[in-house]
Amino acid sequence: MRFFFHISYNGINYHGWQRQKNALSVREVFETSLEQVLKESVECIGCGRTDSGVHANQFFFHVDLIKEWDFDLLFRLNKMMPRDISVFDIIPVEDKQHARFDAISRTYDYFIHTFKDPFLNDRSSLYADGKLDLNKMNRAVQLISRYTDFYSFCLSPEKQFGTICRISSAKLFSDCAGDRIRFQITSNRFLRGMIRTLVGKLLEIGTGKLSVEGFEHLLVNRIALNNTKPAFPQGLYLTKVTYPFLDLPPRTDLTDRKYNEWIEI
Repeated sequence: MRFFFHISYNGINYHGWQRQKNALSVREVFETSLEQVLKESVECIGCGRTDSGVHANQFFFHVDLIKEWDFDLLFRLNKMMPRDISVFDIIPVEDKQHARFDAISRTYDYFIHTFKDPFLNDRSSLYADGKLDLNKMNRAVQLISRYTDFYSFCLSPEKQFGTICRISSAKLFSDCAGDRIRFQITSNRFLRGMIRTLVGKLLEIGTGKLSVEGFEHLLVNRIALNNTKPAFPQGLYLTKVTYPFLDLPPRTDLTDRKYNEWIEI
């Protein structure tokens, strides 16, 4: 029997979703807890991977179990989970439905603040480099969905099964003062380090280190960016995962975390 688990986690204390040899991962937390409560070996197959320190507002994984439980597993799991992990739903699905391969779109949000704020340090990335040119950054964002090959924005393109991504939406938002910035992108797939590399280049545009034309040059040409510095991990959130057979709204609203209004640029 196969089940989808709908979860959320603050990734600051974890080295991503995928199991690591010498570091704690979100997957390890779940497999350890499920094996303890279900008394059987469990393998959790996630809808994707998140880097160390990256968060997931919505995440799915599936497990195959020998038999169904006869107690409130949702309640028991949430009691066992640390404070930075939540379980929202446990959903029975058909045996061939796959948490990773059946996802048709994923949405990520990246949050930036431009002033020192002790309440945002682990939940948004601080870039206090002066006033960012949001208009130029937005011009670059508008170019992203016009292209499909993101070779130049992948940390290890030679290890990927192709570098084509179908971007269905890319948007830039800010608060009224322009001190808080939110980049949102939706695609059928993403490459290793792709979003944080894109944000890093958008920040270079905002600070005048890169032109919009130079950014488009990277989109047009397959250029290996050696020594590229991706944006900080704590600003990145996986916020929505959609399947042909499952489309659940996220249970938490990140946009209301500190400011009630975001303005699309």
